[in-house]
Amino acid sequence: MDQPSGRSFMQVLCEKYSPENFPYRRGPGMGVHVPATPQGSPMKDRLNLPSVLVLNSCGITCAGDENEIAAFCAHVSELDLSDNKLEDWHEVSKIVSNVPHLEFLNLSSNPLSLSVLERRCAGSFAGVRKLVLNNSKASWETVHTILQELPDLEELFLCLNDYETVSCSPVCCQSLKLLHITDNNLQDWTEIRKLGVMFPSLDTLILANNNITTIEESEDSLARLFPNLRSINLHKSGLHCWEDIDKLNSFPKLEEVKLLGIPLLQSYTTEERRKLLIARLPSIVKLNGSIVGDGEREDSERFFIRYYMEFPEEEVPFRYHQLVTKYGKLEPLAVVDLRPQSSAKVEVHFQDKVEEMSIRLDQTVAELKKHLKTVVQLSTSNMLLFYLDQEAPFGPEEMKYSSRALHSYGIRDGDKIYVEPRMK
Repeated sequence: MDQPSGRSFMQVLCEKYSPENFPYRRGPGMGVHVPATPQGSPMKDRLNLPSVLVLNSCGITCAGDENEIAAFCAHVSELDLSDNKLEDWHEVSKIVSNVPHLEFLNLSSNPLSLSVLERRCAGSFAGVRKLVLNNSKASWETVHTILQELPDLEELFLCLNDYETVSCSPVCCQSLKLLHITDNNLQDWTEIRKLGVMFPSLDTLILANNNITTIEESEDSLARLFPNLRSINLHKSGLHCWEDIDKLNSFPKLEEVKLLGIPLLQSYTTEERRKLLIARLPSIVKLNGSIVGDGEREDSERFFIRYYMEFPEEEVPFRYHQLVTKYGKLEPLAVVDLRPQSSAKVEVHFQDKVEEMSIRLDQTVAELKKHLKTVVQLSTSNMLLFYLDQEAPFGPEEMKYSSRALHSYGIRDGDKIYVEPRMK
């Protein structure tokens, strides 16, 4: 059979990990000795091969000599072949079938949609536990074939594959724990529920960047479909209704939720978003990557009560009544204005005269002197000012610096300012 044109896996392997490019290091599994072949193989006597091989973006189109692959890759456990030119599953199978301890395989961004994956080829993947098919445009038929032949598959990555629908596999994959299916075109929840049917043991479901607009499912059905789901990522989905958030409570083991960038939360402040979500999701221990501690949970639940206490009865969520049962009806928090005071009423003392004045606190000492010039009949250059805080124990403080702002003295209503002529 004619060998496909292009660079082979074995050719790239020899180039990248040759002694000249990758000096030999002693240690278990680090170097493999292969006697020189009579034909004068271009390989050196030794290649320094780690157990993790990264051969991405190398222009690989085919496997190369399978005996050489078997000789050099017996100890390899992880293989990254992303961004190559592999378009024939038979060539991928030739590589994988000669890497007996392979557990992780990345085939992202290879044009593998151009060929059909037959079951006998897929059988060579049997030991793989983590498979990455991002941007490979792998059909659901290909995925189904893989699922049937990989009994120990635990993690599957199907991002950027332009899926608009999900096709159910004829058999369930009981081993899969993590499904990463972001950046596709899934919109209807009826497609997502098929994932629950196919992967009943799913622990982590990452659905970010799919425009899922609503969770159209009863609570009982959600619990049956995803009985083991512990983490869900709905970043940048199309959810726009609080009822959809409440439905997440139907997953019996859910502990972690990611919900950034959804339309529902756009009108809320950052604080409101986090607290309202925490209060509505009583079982989660991590939200958007941050741990939810007991103190933050109580603060959020109390915030939730106060947030909804003035709403009409028909708009108050059921969770509000649950939390009122837990904490009782709370008093509204006192509104404290922390903005700096803009003006103050003070007593201006000059000789035997006392005049009450309202002064702006954003002005400087020099500006205050100009304002007082007509009151005390002194020029600004001949004027000394002293400030007396009504609660200060140390007596009046001279206001020496013309450019200093009055608010920096902490002037309040009832304080006193003494004006004296400068001694010649």
